[in-house]
Amino acid sequence: MNVAAVLPVKRFDAAKQRLAPGIDEGRRRQLVEAMVADVLEAITAARGLERLIVVSGDPIAQELAAGVGAEVVSDPADGGHVEAAQAGIARAEAEGAEAVLLLPGDCPLLDPREVDRLLTGTPDPYVGIVPDRHGTGTNALLLRPPGAIVPAFGEGSLERHVAAARAAGIPFGVEELSSLGLDLDTPADVIALTRELELRPGRARRTAKALGI
Repeated sequence: MNVAAVLPVKRFDAAKQRLAPGIDEGRRRQLVEAMVADVLEAITAARGLERLIVVSGDPIAQELAAGVGAEVVSDPADGGHVEAAQAGIARAEAEGAEAVLLLPGDCPLLDPREVDRLLTGTPDPYVGIVPDRHGTGTNALLLRPPGAIVPAFGEGSLERHVAAARAAGIPFGVEELSSLGLDLDTPADVIALTRELELRPGRARRTAKALGI
């Protein structure tokens, strides 16, 4: 199966505003950059992915993507996560991808082995929904074919993706991937990630350094 990973990346200086009360702008940008670099490294280690497409208007994100051999789709307007995801899907479809895996840039614990297990034996058609640790959001979305449903990320997105798959008559599954459960949106997430990294020395080393671990 020809699978393309799509990674939308928001401009670093505009990302993670909800962390502002506890982390100043300079450290926040450093943390976001570190997470994206760790995620890129993990994605490129997954054997089941044919290509990686990064959609971003941030020059540093584009540079990081090019550094690991990813294709870069420019997003100068920084239109939002869903719009960036759709741009990546369109590129993947144009290049003949049979499926796309939409991944987040703020899950630095991503384990490439879990990605490979998710992709093993994927039915056609299929929608795989990977929830966040709260069980309400979506941290990754596997679509076979790439246009199986329209992504609808954001608060409460798991339910929206389930409803969309049902409406389209496409088999779906809620896939629990522990390494994709913890994304970074709030100060509480920073605390949870810090604890995880302290328990797992050597994981997400750039992110750990940015967090002072």
